[in-house]
Amino acid sequence: MKLKESLESIDKVNINFHRMNRYKVLLFYKYARVDDPHDLMISQRQICEKLNLYGRIIVASEGINATIEGQSQDVDLYCKELVNDKRFGDVHFKFSTGNGESFTKLSVKVRSEIVSGHLGVENVDPTEITGKYVTAEQLHKWIEEKREFYIVDMRNDFEQEVGMFEGSIKSGMHLFSDLPNVLPKLANLKDKTIVTVCTGGVRCEKASGFLVRNGFSNVYQLFGGIHTYLEKYPNENFKGALYVFDKRVIMHFGEKSKKKIVGRCRVCKKPNENYTNCLDNFCNRHFICCGECLGVGIKCPMGCRDYSKEHPELIFK
Repeated sequence: MKLKESLESIDKVNINFHRMNRYKVLLFYKYARVDDPHDLMISQRQICEKLNLYGRIIVASEGINATIEGQSQDVDLYCKELVNDKRFGDVHFKFSTGNGESFTKLSVKVRSEIVSGHLGVENVDPTEITGKYVTAEQLHKWIEEKREFYIVDMRNDFEQEVGMFEGSIKSGMHLFSDLPNVLPKLANLKDKTIVTVCTGGVRCEKASGFLVRNGFSNVYQLFGGIHTYLEKYPNENFKGALYVFDKRVIMHFGEKSKKKIVGRCRVCKKPNENYTNCLDNFCNRHFICCGECLGVGIKCPMGCRDYSKEHPELIFK
């Protein structure tokens, strides 16, 4: 390599290094009474625009749920502003390193619930009924002690494909609204200790309350979600990577070299972590597909519309 090319390469590495440390991704939620969600939406949009933050924020009468990215000092200013609101004074923030490109725009919307793919079930208010908290430290201890309990993954099925707790029970949900369909699968665990988990905690907090409402006697939820656990115990008890809802798509905690790839290409079944979307708008399912299979024109192995009739051998089983 020529000297000029070598120096240019080093400069690019240095630029990327500094950019990675300049930006921060913030993930948080809080179930709390919000009398005027529209007013909160406006104020959230204003402060994010002022601080040049991008990402997604959902507000509802039951609280707020957000993932945003910006320069580190701006994200910190946002956090200080949020906790000045007494409704969100004790919110649990989760941070990760960003690159300034996790989101391309800012979206702040009012919804009926703060969980995407909302549950839509009445009488499940996490401020009134929910499972007991178990911290990352406590869960780690339970695992090490081989205590009898059952981890139930309350994330969507496509998220679980790239990583999950060892021995955990897959919910089988494609959307959170599928939660009622999980009850039969867990029927034999009504008197057992159950720990619900999800990415940051917002889904397992509501899901644990749903289980309690339906007669499960000893339900816990992982405080701070899988994200918090992996920050404290990278490469322990959780196989693979963590799926996230931004342009990064997946996150690795700890040394990536020590991690085994658990995701599999839906077509050739080889280990892979590359997610893509079905090109058919009717389907648009999110699935793992390696570059080699994409390169030969694979559209979707999920069994969508006419494509599945033309290529039945590629339908995912």
